[in-house]
Amino acid sequence: MYSKVNVMIVDDEREILKMLETSLKRSDFNSVKTYANPLEAVKAYNGTNFNVILLDIMMPEMDGIEALNKFKEKNSEVKVIMMTAYSSLDKVLKSHKIGADHYIVKPFKNLKDIEAKIRQVLAE
Repeated sequence: MYSKVNVMIVDDEREILKMLETSLKRSDFNSVKTYANPLEAVKAYNGTNFNVILLDIMMPEMDGIEALNKFKEKNSEVKVIMMTAYSSLDKVLKSHKIGADHYIVKPFKNLKDIEAKIRQVLAE
């Protein structure tokens, strides 16, 4: 298990970013950084500065599948949890094939479940 957990959240919906950031900062995560633009998120990721990435699948500038590919190119071991409001099974399956560790469906029913999912993927 990681002693300090640094979380990156990438979603084009600013309300989602704020809600997740507020919730995760209340927990014992070391840092939480949000990005509304996946291009900026990929640029900011150096391969080791985040332990886990929460990544939306549907975004306008770059979809989550393409962003996932870029994150995995920088570090194939980074833990990634895909987020989707659409039950697009083909995209979820494609993301798992690329290396996503899990996925969660929006809207979120309980933010504590997201914290638990982060801890679960970090423990795997």
